[in-house]
Amino acid sequence: MRIVYMGTPDFAVPALKALAESGHQVVAAVTQPDKARDRGKKVQFTPVKAKALEYGIPVLQPETVKNNKEFYSQLAELKPDLMVVAAYGRILPRAVLQLPPRGCVNIHASLLPKYRGAAPIHRAIINGDKTTGVTLMYMAEGMDTGDMIARAETEIGWKTVEQMHEELAQMGAELLMDFLPQILDGTAKREPQDEAQVTYAPMVFKKDGVLDYEKSAEELCRLIRGMNSWPVASTVYEGNTVKIWEAQALKGNGSAKPGAILSVDEAGVQVACGEGIINITKLQFPGKKAMAVSEYIKGNTIKTGEILGGK
Repeated sequence: MRIVYMGTPDFAVPALKALAESGHQVVAAVTQPDKARDRGKKVQFTPVKAKALEYGIPVLQPETVKNNKEFYSQLAELKPDLMVVAAYGRILPRAVLQLPPRGCVNIHASLLPKYRGAAPIHRAIINGDKTTGVTLMYMAEGMDTGDMIARAETEIGWKTVEQMHEELAQMGAELLMDFLPQILDGTAKREPQDEAQVTYAPMVFKKDGVLDYEKSAEELCRLIRGMNSWPVASTVYEGNTVKIWEAQALKGNGSAKPGAILSVDEAGVQVACGEGIINITKLQFPGKKAMAVSEYIKGNTIKTGEILGGK
């Protein structure tokens, strides 16, 4: 059977790799256009494009999908039996969804119907969920609205977004390969999503990662894990925006003002919160690399009594 794969970031690579190495006929990979990244603004391939080229899979990179007749014609010429999608980053129009006889299936990084949308992993961690997972689903018009085929669950614990991305990407690839025979022969079960249980996971931005010390230390630690490694939580110290990579929640703080630096030592920077104390253990000042507080204070000073802020 002929398969078209659609995906863009690192999350989408394991499923493409699994398809290609299992001998399935992947006739094309569709990914978003290449973009300039990092400080040098050098144009880089998307992770899916880079992996597809390793396997000699043709790559399509349309600027838009909706009302793109040229792109639709290219897809139609490929005559796909199935399309597999993982974090492609575009909502597919009806004409594309109806093109393959076996439909379009999507790997979504949440336990649907919870966390439809762009940032399900971030939101699950930030909101303090105990578990999350991946859902293999048939695609329909709309955002993550289709019938579910299967789900796989895992504990979040103290994992960061980056760690969860890697774990869920692999889980998604394994789930796809487990159910692909049923999808291809048309026997895969379809479970409609319970609309009463739907929640959404909107995209995260840098402003969402600004630490508000009126909140509890536990909340702030979840936010830091939920922003690591992008867009990274931040605070302001003496007018400088400082990225906060890692922290721990401690009990106590007495009557200290939220945001006040209580102590600085090799264990970290302890800051009063609305409830508890946050112990910042890894940070990044402007123009410097991210480093443990124990390393940073060997040649730099962070003053006790200063008030950290969000602006």
